Amino acid sequence: MPKRLFALLTTMLAGAALATGSASAGPSIVGGTAADQPYPFVVSLHSSSGSVFCAGSLIAPTWVATAAHCVYGKDPATVALRLGSNESDQGGETAQAAEFIVHPHFNVKTQTGDLALIRLTAAAQTTPIALGTTAAPGAAARILGWGQTCAAPNCGPLAPSLQQLDTHLVEGSKCTAAFDGTAELCTDNPDGKAGSCYGDSGGPELTRDGDHWTLIGLTSRPGNGSPTCATAPSIYTSVVAYAPWIAEKTG
Repeated sequence: MPKRLFALLTTMLAGAALATGSASAGPSIVGGTAADQPYPFVVSLHSSSGSVFCAGSLIAPTWVATAAHCVYGKDPATVALRLGSNESDQGGETAQAAEFIVHPHFNVKTQTGDLALIRLTAAAQTTPIALGTTAAPGAAARILGWGQTCAAPNCGPLAPSLQQLDTHLVEGSKCTAAFDGTAELCTDNPDGKAGSCYGDSGGPELTRDGDHWTLIGLTSRPGNGSPTCATAPSIYTSVVAYAPWIAEKTG
């Protein structure tokens, strides 16, 4: 992703996070629906003003996985989290960030290696999600987030209630922006118009394993570098590929 576009997306994300009011009627996550079940492991990230700016997943009692670009250059003392609730502004439990560990291969220009861990100041009571062990093209996936529900930059506020979208993994060649096939997942945009958007960054990509969900990816960026959401498959950081590094850092 060109540096100018990365700056644009960062600016738009900040603008979306500061928007007020409820989400407008219409498609959610861009083309999704309201969450149909509890996802206690999903985490909303809040600025010091209380605004939601990204999402993450609780993977251990004191650790949250998110996108590196969500926390890069930020002071942990300015980031609060809400866990165990489908509502970003109420319910569940709140937590405070103590430390950010950004993956050493994170590239600010291309956004490859887009993974970071947040250590909490105290153990959460919420149940963490297990990491998935496989993720290949064709696999069914579900994405979650509180992001903008319309596709154009700054076209509306973030969703106060968690949104979901069922999709599947596709061949990496369908993601035409900078894409690392060894550590990223290319995720389809159903009907050519559904997918993640501003504010969804760092949120979970899930797959079903028997009667429970497992985490396979984290929302990173558009697969075609467009500032308009859901116009192409999206790129997700593969937590399957980074599982050894995650295990090393979280113990």
